[in-house]
Parts: sequence; C-alpha cells; structure tokens
Amino acid sequence: MGQRPNELTPYASPRHFLGSAMREWRDRRGLSLAKLKARIRYDYSYMGRAERGDQAPSEALVQAYDKALDAGGVLVGLYRQVQSGVDVATLSRGYVAKAGPHVANGQPALDDSPGAEALSDEEGVAIPCRTSDGRIIFVSLPRRLFLGGIGAAAAGIAGAPFAQASPSLPQIPTLDRNPVEHLQAVRRVLIDSDNLFGPRQLIPKVQEQINAITALREGTRGADRRQLLQVQTQFAELCGWFHQDAGDHRAAQYWTDRALQWSNMAGDPDLTVFILARKSQLAGDMRDAVEAVDVAEAAEDAARPGTRLAAVAATYAAHGHALRGDSRESMRAFDHAQELLHGDLSPDSTWGVWLDDAYIDVHRARSLSLLGDHRAAADGFRTAIDALPAGYHRDRGVYLAREALAHAGAGDADHASVVGLQALAIGNETGSARILSELAQLDIRLQPWRTAPSVREFHNSLNASVLHEAG
Repeated sequence: MGQRPNELTPYASPRHFLGSAMREWRDRRGLSLAKLKARIRYDYSYMGRAERGDQAPSEALVQAYDKALDAGGVLVGLYRQVQSGVDVATLSRGYVAKAGPHVANGQPALDDSPGAEALSDEEGVAIPCRTSDGRIIFVSLPRRLFLGGIGAAAAGIAGAPFAQASPSLPQIPTLDRNPVEHLQAVRRVLIDSDNLFGPRQLIPKVQEQINAITALREGTRGADRRQLLQVQTQFAELCGWFHQDAGDHRAAQYWTDRALQWSNMAGDPDLTVFILARKSQLAGDMRDAVEAVDVAEAAEDAARPGTRLAAVAATYAAHGHALRGDSRESMRAFDHAQELLHGDLSPDSTWGVWLDDAYIDVHRARSLSLLGDHRAAADGFRTAIDALPAGYHRDRGVYLAREALAHAGAGDADHASVVGLQALAIGNETGSARILSELAQLDIRLQPWRTAPSVREFHNSLNASVLHEAG
C-alpha cells in the first residue's frame, strides 16, 4: 500500500498530488473509473493505483486522462512539473483547475453512473474561481489541499468555513412518528437551513437521506413503499435544487431526472407535474429557452385543475419566452400565471403553496431585465426584497444581485455598486453560485464606470472573495 497523505503535509508526495488531480477531473466530469476505462482503454486497477498515488502514472496515461476529461493540458502540465522534481508546495501554489467547458455550461444529459452523484464535499471542497473571461465558476479542490493552504485565500467565502463541519441541524424527535413523517420533518429543516447557510454543506446530508430511504424501501410493500418513493422524490428534487443553486447544473439535471423517474414509480401525478416545472426552471437558469418553454407547457397541460401547479409552470414558461426575446409572449404568460393563481383553486391545494403574486412579480422583474426594461426590473426586485420574510437570507442575496444588475443596465453605476456589495456579503456567507455568477456579470457591466470609487470598491471586494484562474 502507498503512503496516505497526512494532516501536516496535504499530500505525501507530488505523485499523490497528481493522482488526486486526476481523480478530481474525473469526478468533475461525472465519470466512474469504469466509464473512463471504457473511453481510454487502460487497466482499471492501474488507473485506480495512479489516482491513489500508489503507482506513478505514465505520461501516456496522463495524456489520455487530459484528453478524455477535456482538462485543457492541466494534467499534462502537472505531470511534467512532477517529472521535473518540484515539491508539493510549489504544485499547490500553482494549481487551480482551469475552466474548460464547465459542467454548468453543458447540454442536458442524464448520466446514470455513480460518478454523477460523487460531487459532494466528502471528496473535495468547491470554491469560486474567476476565469480569464470574467466569469465565476466553482472548482473542486481536494479537502486536504484546501486545508493545507490554497483555501486560505478564499476561506471567507462562507460564513461557516469549509474547513469546519456542516452547520448542525436541530434535533428532530422521532417518538410517535412514522419514518415518512420523520423524513418530511428532516426535509423541512434542510430547506430552512439552506435559506440561512446556502446549499454546499447540506448536499451530503440530503444524499444521506436518499440512501436511507432506498434501504427502507427494501423492507416495505404497497402503500408504505409508494409513500417512501414520494418522499424520496422530494429529497431528490431538493438535491437537484441545492446543486442548481451551487452552480452545478449537470448534477442538478441528474437529481431532477431521478426525481422525475421516482415520481412516476410513486404514481403521484401532481408530484410528476411539479418535477416537470422544476426542469423548466433549471432549463431557464441554463438559458435553454426552447427546453424551458416546452417542458413548462407540458407541465401546465398535465396539471390537475384546482392546484397551483399550472400557475407555477406558466411562470417558468414566461421566463423561457423572455430568453427567446419575445417580450409580448413573456408578459402574456406572466399575466396568465396570475390569472391561474387567482382562479378556482381547491382549498386543499398544497402544491406550490409558496407561489403568490410576489413570486410571479420577481420572476417578471428578472425577465424585464433580460428584455431591456431595467428600471421596471429594478423596481420589481426592490418590491420583492422588501416583502421577503426574514429567514430568506440566500434568496435576498439573489434578488439584490439581480437588482444591482438592473441598476447597472439603467446606467446607475453607484446604486448598482452599493446593492452589489450587499449581495456579495450574502454570497460570501452562503456560497451561492447564483449570487456570485450574477455579480460576475455585474462587474463586467460596470466596466464603463470602473474609475468611479463605488465601482472600484465593488470590483476589489469581488476579486478578494474568489480565487483566480492560473495563467
């Protein structure tokens, strides 16, 4: 057996560092060792030994990894540095995973490999990195490397540092409660915690619950099993949402597709419609206008009368029309969503209970900004921010970032910078990729006013909060 990295030196040798980087790139692409082996035709056990640092990889193996994982020469460069005799500290200082075609920019795809799930902080720490073209992406660094030094430059990105444990969740009593009731209580706590702490430290906890439910399903039959499938669907959807907010759209697609599969197995049509609407929302975040509209319209068609689900779907379809640049159709769809919301709803309609006029209006504001009506968008976001309950900390940051973008679009650079700094504070506390991605766009949009003191302050504060791509 090779020597394991210890707590004092993040990696026992440069060979261990290189092996970890190879595994990191494989995990980021959502590939198991078996799936990568099928692509590059190397021995499975040899690949595993190379990733663990138990055996030095050949240059040919590293080149095969680099090409198959689209690492842009990063792995080959590390290999050559190792061969030249540099130490781990030098490698650590110089290594930040380059952007390449990041998973957040990929096309919709369902990857059933276990590797698509292996994206949690158990394997590494995701931290924001600024690319050479001004975007902010999240890259995964091995946890020991993060603790060993490279993470110190970005440790302030979360209110509870990544080096610490996840925020502790309140204890939920299990007496006089069946497993489904207990699981639903856990899910509510996770949702509340997400609004305060952001998604990254909660993703492993959601996946633990999903695994536990899978084990519970083995011993149940009939209605009990269907109930477990329904709650497992809800946890999978939540996991997709956490990944979506964390900026990992590929993992979000994976879990949302799993949720759709399980909802059909559970035989719950309302739950299936809700997952379809969520897929439309995810497509909108990925700027896939056609998918956003088509999936939303399918969800609305399938929605049962008396629920809010048709209004939820119409809201996401409206944003899809805005992505297409169709202002008239977008505003018509928003009006239609509000008509559905105020229609003949059943008193026991529990689906989409969070949907109200304010929710529709904030999505309208986002679409107005996209369509160029920046002043109306800024007013819409400000109204939504003022109406947010106190616990919606992360959502407040998202709305602030989008309000700042709207002010910048309207030419009010000072106001945009002030609001952007408020959003940045919440982005640093929660690690929300949605907030930081919006602020990266804001920074680019503010460039014509870069000499203004408020703009310089925002720019410098944003730069201090993220790592930068290695040159």
